[in-house]
Amino acid sequence: MRIQILGMGCPKCEKLAEAVEAVAGEMGVDYELVKVKDLKEIMSFGVMMTPALAVDGVVRSSGRIPSPGEIREFLS
Repeated sequence: MRIQILGMGCPKCEKLAEAVEAVAGEMGVDYELVKVKDLKEIMSFGVMMTPALAVDGVVRSSGRIPSPGEIREFLS
């Protein structure tokens, strides 16, 4: 599974990455975490607000940090 954190590296982006890693670790998911910081690449996803979370190339959340329950749902 490829998990992408879309954002320029702000504190919220880092917090989202930590939350995703924690949930994925609890679930025992085999994943690759990629931080996408290039604005053109972020915009290619259609994302206008960061942080955003994409799973296998599909944007699942944008402009906020989802709850652990939501992250779990996105990863299952």
